[in-house]
Amino acid sequence: MEQTEAILIRKQAWSDTSLIAMWLTPAHGKVRTLARAARRPGSPMAGKLDLFYRAEIAFAVSSRTSLHALREVNLLEAFDPPSVSSVFLCGYFAELADAATEAGQPAPEIYSLLARGVAHLRVRAGSLRALEHFESELCRVLGVQDERSHPLACIESYCGRIPASRGPALRMIRPAAARKGES
Repeated sequence: MEQTEAILIRKQAWSDTSLIAMWLTPAHGKVRTLARAARRPGSPMAGKLDLFYRAEIAFAVSSRTSLHALREVNLLEAFDPPSVSSVFLCGYFAELADAATEAGQPAPEIYSLLARGVAHLRVRAGSLRALEHFESELCRVLGVQDERSHPLACIESYCGRIPASRGPALRMIRPAAARKGES
């Protein structure tokens, strides 16, 4: 049984009562877990498996597959953002972290960066400054920072692509920035 701090970066239905949860952890990188009966009313995991929640998880490592059994979730911090732009930006940050990490490979710096990004967006609306800071810090952490190149070019070179969620995140941020500039 493994225990670690984690941030839920993706989830999908597995059955009527179970779901697959993908976590980013400092010690194990990405971890895919099967949360049996998590969607059942009265489940001990009810209310603890939502995107961008930070939790202490326990999972049983599978020797046959990359899908591990989620045994326990202790919620450390819920994600209750102040604006929709925060949700979109967290989605983009999570996709970047997903693209930049491997399952089973430690990723403490990327985990720390994502945790700081989520904590920031838990109390502040998404902003262009936050997006650009996350991108440049990710480049620094990955060791692909190049003063002559834009962080997006460095990320694309490292990950192979820029997550599609960047466009919607920018559209959610820019109207707020435009309104602020009009005042």
